Amino acid sequence: MTDSFSSVGKKVRLSRILRGGRAVIFAFDHGFEHGPSDFPEGRESPKTIIDLAVKAGFDALMTTKGVARATKDLWAGKIPLILKVTGKTSIRPPEQRFLQYSIGSVEEAFAMGADGVAATVYWGSPHEEAMAEQFSSIVSVCDRVGMPVMILSYPRGPGMSDWYNVETVRYACRASAELGADLIKTYYTGSAEAFKKVVEVSPVPVLMSGGTKAKEEIDFLKAVENVMSAGGAGVVVGRNLFQSQNFIGLARAVISIVHGGLKAEDALKLAKE
Repeated sequence: MTDSFSSVGKKVRLSRILRGGRAVIFAFDHGFEHGPSDFPEGRESPKTIIDLAVKAGFDALMTTKGVARATKDLWAGKIPLILKVTGKTSIRPPEQRFLQYSIGSVEEAFAMGADGVAATVYWGSPHEEAMAEQFSSIVSVCDRVGMPVMILSYPRGPGMSDWYNVETVRYACRASAELGADLIKTYYTGSAEAFKKVVEVSPVPVLMSGGTKAKEEIDFLKAVENVMSAGGAGVVVGRNLFQSQNFIGLARAVISIVHGGLKAEDALKLAKE
């Protein structure tokens, strides 16, 4: 059976993001989601951080359309772009912080030469239905034009006491796969054994969300190691790197674990060289 043109396009774009089925993706939507306070002094400009990310050798860059346009001279032709097409600010009323809305489109991603799009669903949110329907519509458009779509699959709601509970996270990932996601970014569940339970329910690659900055670099690197030993496809990370004084060294340590199979301790030594 002959592949459709769109299925060929999706395979080609995914192959540029996933190297050997694995990826280290740099997440950089924090200026919209959290505001400038996330960035250390001297790194307030998007260009400063994107320049470091490109030099570090990430497999892909996930960011918003405005930042992508403003930094095109730094990433274009050097690193695949994944355009974030949903978002929310942290200055919204508390009851509205469990809803992501449209901040971009598949058409804009295609026009900019992106290799993928990303959108968030807060599973368990009072607004779950709206976000799931929005994501399903994004998937339909992506399938027509041959664009891979990554879901930021987050169990999150005002009545949810533990967002990182393994049963809740694996449920969210299964629901994400059932909606048609090509890649899933989700919470780390605390151990290789627990994350393996998450990976095993998904027919598509699962990547760890880097989350807030770890107290110690070795703790973050051990989490990456555990994710890979559990069968994960890699990580999507931002703050643990751009809030570090050793951005490039630590990024290369993560890459060495994901693509080179290094242990966390050896990777940390590499980061400090």
